[in-house]
Amino acid sequence: MAKRILFDPSEYRELNSEDQALLQLAYQKAIEALHRNITPAGFSACSLKDNQVYGTDVNYRSVWARDGAKTTIWSLELEDSQIHHTQELTLRTILRHQAPAGQLPAHVLIDSDTPEYGGVGGITAIDSVLWIIIATYRYCKHYDDWALVEDHIEGLQRAMDWLSAHDSNNNGLLEIPEAGDWTDLFARSYHVLYDEILWHRCLVYYSQILRQLGKHDKAQDYEDWSKHVRRVILKTFWPSTLIDLSEGGPSFADVQFGLGDSRYLLAQISPFSYSWRCDVYANLLAYLTNLIDRERAMMTFHFLWGVGVNDPHPVKNLYPPVNSGDPEWRNYFTVNLLNLPDHYHNGGIWPFVGGLWVRYIHKLGMRDLARREAVNLARMCAQGVSHEWEFNEWHHGKTGRPMGKAFQAWSAASFISACHSLHLDPESLFEDDHV
Repeated sequence: MAKRILFDPSEYRELNSEDQALLQLAYQKAIEALHRNITPAGFSACSLKDNQVYGTDVNYRSVWARDGAKTTIWSLELEDSQIHHTQELTLRTILRHQAPAGQLPAHVLIDSDTPEYGGVGGITAIDSVLWIIIATYRYCKHYDDWALVEDHIEGLQRAMDWLSAHDSNNNGLLEIPEAGDWTDLFARSYHVLYDEILWHRCLVYYSQILRQLGKHDKAQDYEDWSKHVRRVILKTFWPSTLIDLSEGGPSFADVQFGLGDSRYLLAQISPFSYSWRCDVYANLLAYLTNLIDRERAMMTFHFLWGVGVNDPHPVKNLYPPVNSGDPEWRNYFTVNLLNLPDHYHNGGIWPFVGGLWVRYIHKLGMRDLARREAVNLARMCAQGVSHEWEFNEWHHGKTGRPMGKAFQAWSAASFISACHSLHLDPESLFEDDHV
């Protein structure tokens, strides 16, 4: 299937022969990069043989829940027995280290098989649990093999209960601690768009897991819950001057939101403040998971295209970056100079988000543009700090130069997934989401 996708020139007539050859080469190099992350415990986050670790970097010698889950999802279409086996190992490694209350580890150290449940400063990693539930469903559905679910259904329920407990005011949304997800050195907290999108997807998928096990009444409860959460997300994160008063007078937040009309879902909301910044990654996920419709997604695309989030390469994860002196700035952004403006989570370019960008554009029906952006993404992935085709973790937001780890698993897997998606009819992507 993959060769038919990439190697048929008649399907890529908008690209010249040089660009077609680049995509073909990039696809093969991505598979090679993914193979560099195969370990006896599952996928590593980055190649263990090709990266030196210093101090706290030792945690890269781990199976990470969020990295491994996304790598598993985005590599499902590969017909590769080693990859298939490593997908299962990844999920089982995380699931068998569940804490009694239901929390899943952020990562498990490969050398010692030791789980760690917190990130920087010991803060929990909420999205680790969210991604593992999503990946478990996607894995079992893709292979039509539900043994993983059957082996861990009690643990999956505890994980859902643990997540549910983070909805401390019972409004449908999770309350996230600062730096409590993949942006583990960044000031996001309370209602964080990225986490709420994953929470909605977890509820949808867990209801389907329960239906697969014949628990239809309970499945319906989770499905109804997911619909409520979707309504709350759209009402909360998409500001509009058209305030809906059907449920009573406007709140303070309603009045503040009435100051403007958004073109995208806002990055975070709290009872005391909110951020008008655009979390590019989260907004791409919102459309790819069918949380928002095409009309809103096209509005978001025009905004993102206009501000150039794909320049010099696809794409920056945040627009605009947070500068010193901004109310959202934190002094800890300067730790290791990691989150300076245009760095890392603060407007850095992430190849795995670039893969989602390609799929987002394709789903909007702009196939020619999606393929050209795939070529742009391939050119970036061809770079490297020490070698060509390193599929680095992240790149500088302005220079486009690689700054992250080499042969990052999710960078390679997201490129592979983007290539597979390019051959699908965009309309078919509304039948089910393709996270």
